[in-house]
Amino acid sequence: MWSSEELDLDGYLARIGYEGDRTPTLENLRALHRGHVLSLRWSNLSSYLFQDVPLDLPTLQNKMITHRGGGYCYEHVTLFAALLEALGYRFFAVQGRVVMGAPEDKILPTTHAMLVVEFGDGRRWLADVGFGSSMLEPMELVEGPEGVEAKQDAWKYWLRQQEVTPGAVGFALHQPALGAEPGGDGWMVRHTVVLTPQYPVDFRTANHFVATSAHSPFSSRLFVQRVLPEASHTLDRLKLSTVRPGSGLPPEVRELEAGEVPEVLREVFGIEQSEGEAKVLVERLSGA
Repeated sequence: MWSSEELDLDGYLARIGYEGDRTPTLENLRALHRGHVLSLRWSNLSSYLFQDVPLDLPTLQNKMITHRGGGYCYEHVTLFAALLEALGYRFFAVQGRVVMGAPEDKILPTTHAMLVVEFGDGRRWLADVGFGSSMLEPMELVEGPEGVEAKQDAWKYWLRQQEVTPGAVGFALHQPALGAEPGGDGWMVRHTVVLTPQYPVDFRTANHFVATSAHSPFSSRLFVQRVLPEASHTLDRLKLSTVRPGSGLPPEVRELEAGEVPEVLREVFGIEQSEGEAKVLVERLSGA
């Protein structure tokens, strides 16, 4: 289903620095997830510059594995699904609603791709490699409102079952806005999901909206992110921010000139562009 027969498995594993065995275990899933998130870059450059984001595996491999381009969730998750399929994992895809602190009564579209990985003991794990500042490792989906907390290096998360839209029970991934404990006012919902299986055709439909619609911020606004074990970098248009959770320090923020962005993409985010792409990007950011 996920075109794993077209996957350069050795090349993918080398790109994410994975040298372990290839049996479909939870331990290996954690390592694969972490390797992908820390090694492959996240950006919406293709939608921002060209309003065109192909999801066929050869294009994605050339862009993100062979070269050092970035992609967003539908690209990352399509790649990761092909990897898990090639390694024999049992999983299905899902789509979620990105909330990021929006009012509870505001229903946002399903524009975020993830995977649910199942094991023989009946336990299920949410793999979320394409958020940008993604969690480093998968989290277990546990029924009930208490959910599961995780501390992954400097990052904290809380995944709990709850009503996510009127009458629909799913799961919400929370991140600490103010460092509060679960149930406190400082936790913010990052995104929600119901466990309805999705397929490549569903990804293509949603991806078209995200990449091309005037109602999608990704078609008109540059976003680039990179998460590290102890920090994250974000480029929002021309604003470069660095967050260091748990440090007690405020975000480091710098306003860039348009001409600085290609170098920042290379040096901070590890994204390589061709000379032509860099020229188009600077012109777009300059309003030319």
